[in-house]
Amino acid sequence: MVVRIRLARWGQIHRPFYRIVAADARAKRDGRFIEVLGTYNPLPHSRREASHKIKRVCLNVDRIKYWISVGAQPTDTVARLLGTAGVLAISPRVVAGSAARISGKKNNLERAFSSATTSGGLRELAK
Repeated sequence: MVVRIRLARWGQIHRPFYRIVAADARAKRDGRFIEVLGTYNPLPHSRREASHKIKRVCLNVDRIKYWISVGAQPTDTVARLLGTAGVLAISPRVVAGSAARISGKKNNLERAFSSATTSGGLRELAK
């Protein structure tokens, strides 16, 4: 049985709240899990948190280290959260995936801008 450390979504519609859980890799996202290892709330509670872009993460570090020691694999999102919290070293695979997504978005914007300028779309809007 392959165990993954991943996010299980809870909360209401448009108000996501996630539990960080250890679950069988074949189980549904919000389905059966083995143990709750922490929580992650991506939405701010106050204006101060919103202005500083604070996201609340609570982790049971001892249990997370235990599950990783017995072979559980964190998903990319959880690995990024654990790396930010200082529990794990950030994996090069996660960093490369983030960089690829960012560069892909930049390339798409550059292509869209270049096609708009070559077709005269921006010049027509300026007239």
